[in-house]
Amino acid sequence: MARIAVGGLQHETNTFSPQPALLEDFLQGGGWPGLLTGKEVARVTARMNLPISGAIAALTELGHEVVPLIWAAATPSGRVDDAAFDALCDRLVAALAAAGPADALYLDLHGAMATTTHDDGEGELLHRLRAYAGADLPIVASLDYHANVSADMVALTDALVGYRTYPHVDMADTGARAARLLHARLARGRRHVVAWRQLDFLIPLTAQCTLVEPAAGVMAALTRIEADMGLAALTWTGGFPLADIADCGQAVIAYGDDVAQAGAALDALAACLEAAEPAFRQTILDTNEAAAYAVRNADRDAGPIVLADTQDNPGGGGSSDTTGLLRALIAHRATDAVVAMVCDPDAAAAAHRAGVGAALFLAVGGRSPTGDGLPGVPCTATYIVEQVSDGRFTGTGPMWGGSPIDLGPTALLRCDGVCVIVCSAKMQAADRAIFHHVGIDPAQCGILVLKSSVHFRADFQEIAREVLVVASPGLVCSRLERLPYKSLRAGLRI
Repeated sequence: MARIAVGGLQHETNTFSPQPALLEDFLQGGGWPGLLTGKEVARVTARMNLPISGAIAALTELGHEVVPLIWAAATPSGRVDDAAFDALCDRLVAALAAAGPADALYLDLHGAMATTTHDDGEGELLHRLRAYAGADLPIVASLDYHANVSADMVALTDALVGYRTYPHVDMADTGARAARLLHARLARGRRHVVAWRQLDFLIPLTAQCTLVEPAAGVMAALTRIEADMGLAALTWTGGFPLADIADCGQAVIAYGDDVAQAGAALDALAACLEAAEPAFRQTILDTNEAAAYAVRNADRDAGPIVLADTQDNPGGGGSSDTTGLLRALIAHRATDAVVAMVCDPDAAAAAHRAGVGAALFLAVGGRSPTGDGLPGVPCTATYIVEQVSDGRFTGTGPMWGGSPIDLGPTALLRCDGVCVIVCSAKMQAADRAIFHHVGIDPAQCGILVLKSSVHFRADFQEIAREVLVVASPGLVCSRLERLPYKSLRAGLRI
């Protein structure tokens, strides 16, 4: 039995977003728990779909002593403030020091964190951990599918293990896979041979979904290659393309017994991806055409038409307060439509003060820039307060199932035939409990607007009659060729 320390620090950084991640964002956690320390890590995450919960369960089952350190995550946003990053790194290193001798370390990382001064946040974190723990401590980390993998991340760990699903329904499973690989590393007594490569083209987030082609086929090929070649682990990260850094984009990482084995697997999977490049291009609708189509074709008896408001996805660093689709649906006289969610604490507070049934003239949302160089535009109208809530409920879907969620004061407002859920804290609209907690059954709606890129599919695809990806104004640009990149590595295709 080994004594294994476990900890985590997660942030997905959209470097084009002007909204930084501060320490308070990690303390609060957004859609995930706030900063956890010591025994809280295992207790709070135990039944959640998180890599660290899967890792703790697997390590315990394997007979190891698990020593939790800290775990923290913040809603995706702009760069992590250096003071916040330093404070969290210091806490993690201090917790490792206080834990006493450890035989190994498991880390739950994202892989696409950038700070004010460090483009490679995870690489910098690993440097600081190695400075304390030394070069010999076995370290295995799990990574988000959207990781932007760097040379330092590979060199400073014994292994990196990535999610294989988007929506990320396998987060806990990935933590368990990483834990089993760490167990094998300890039994082996030495590192596996690693081969890795960054690929030469970017994939928009909306095209990375592993439920559909071509990503589904790539993941199937990955599984076959890993098994057929007898690898210890094979990972493909699709990359987080909203990061203007040199390491932005896809990577393939293979761990095996020798250089030839790992290299052959790497070549096979890279060839599969390069062949699939043309298929990653996707049709995206503009705001007005999407709203007009949905209104013409809505039929609640046939199931909702889902409009994915991908460019205001808070899961990719969006502000969750743009109103392009809300205004378009009202203008097209939509009926039986619900927008989830607009983050506007002032509007939510006004609804709570007025109470259910009140009519309020409000300017909802539109307080943040839209990413196109223009200021936000509120949706100003008279709204009826349909429902109010404290915003506290438990997730029920494949990703957030069992997770305690706190959106702060929340209200359901209606303008004619269009309802909008207004909340006080950002969260991606990817769990049906968001609707149920304000008295709406999303399966019975004609039109659903979800501020999400792909994660919504885990809980909404089975009830959706049709899904349309929409490029309404927002900070999460889905048309990468329009982004003002300056720091990408040479030869990377957009």
